[in-house]
Amino acid sequence: MATISLCMIVRDEEETLERCLQSVADVVDEIVIVDTGSQDRTKQIAGRFTDKVYDFHWRDDFAAARNFAFSKGTGEYLLWLDADDILPKEEKEKLLQWKEELSESPCDVVMMLYDVAFDEAGKATFSYYRERLLRRCPRAKWEGRVHEVITPFGEVRYADIHIQHKKERKGYSERNLRIYEKMLAEGMALDPREQFYYARELYYHGQYEKAIKAFVGFLAEPQGWLENKLEACRYLAYCHFALKRQAEGLQAYLQGLTLAPPGGELCCDIGKYFFERKEWKQAIFWYENALRAEKRTQSGAFVQEECYGYLPSIQLCVCYDRLGDKERAKAYNEMAGVFKPHDEAVEKNRVYFSKG
Repeated sequence: MATISLCMIVRDEEETLERCLQSVADVVDEIVIVDTGSQDRTKQIAGRFTDKVYDFHWRDDFAAARNFAFSKGTGEYLLWLDADDILPKEEKEKLLQWKEELSESPCDVVMMLYDVAFDEAGKATFSYYRERLLRRCPRAKWEGRVHEVITPFGEVRYADIHIQHKKERKGYSERNLRIYEKMLAEGMALDPREQFYYARELYYHGQYEKAIKAFVGFLAEPQGWLENKLEACRYLAYCHFALKRQAEGLQAYLQGLTLAPPGGELCCDIGKYFFERKEWKQAIFWYENALRAEKRTQSGAFVQEECYGYLPSIQLCVCYDRLGDKERAKAYNEMAGVFKPHDEAVEKNRVYFSKG
């Protein structure tokens, strides 16, 4: 059976670290914890699970901290998690099976699904693949001060294993934006990926004009990753809408259509644009296309599951109702109920339709 070292960087994570380590401790062979300056009980909690707890002086560089953590791992494979991640109980057996497979048929990178948003029932609504398990070698190297990444190398395999990101802290930290602005102040040129994430940080912090400029610059980069470009078009639209520039927002959506066949996310966004204007037939066109759209899961795209099922179905219910087509409206409401069996909106619609 292949050996796995869990390598983590942490800081002030006393609220979530124990939950994370309990979820994975019995399926990894080694736990390495690198603390970047905790002022709470994080290191004491880590010490209950491992004696390999190290200090690392934080210098606004996530890649540097993660590479230090990886340097301390001794397993054949290196696994990373954040302190607010968990390996669900039902996923443990899958990881054990992969350990067996990797001992007989090694590879370099195992991509796993990262669930980062959930509905009220706990079902993942937003997931994407990340490089999660990496063969210990010099090529397993993190890059990027913020939104750090390891470029997949060698033989890459995809595992149907879900890691769940259970964020407890609310709001957006100033940290990432501060690091990007420090890089720019130092005269560093952002690479296309960094440009995309910098633009997104500006959007999150309500700096819409600056975000628009950054997104436009990123979209002009020939080396930009397609999936980031598709996301950039959507965020560019959101910036314009926040500034009450409706026509420019729609144009940003349409720019996304020139890059690749639209996924459910973009179809739902355009559907919403027409829905809010009560242009029901145009909205129907886009929501129905969302139901037919192909997920770009293994391309590394950010997949919002609701955009391929529940969301277009419940919106189509409203659209057809507004057009007076009650039968189709009821049918789409029931379809939404298939995706969310206990959804409050579905139940209210059933009561509405029962009254004729």
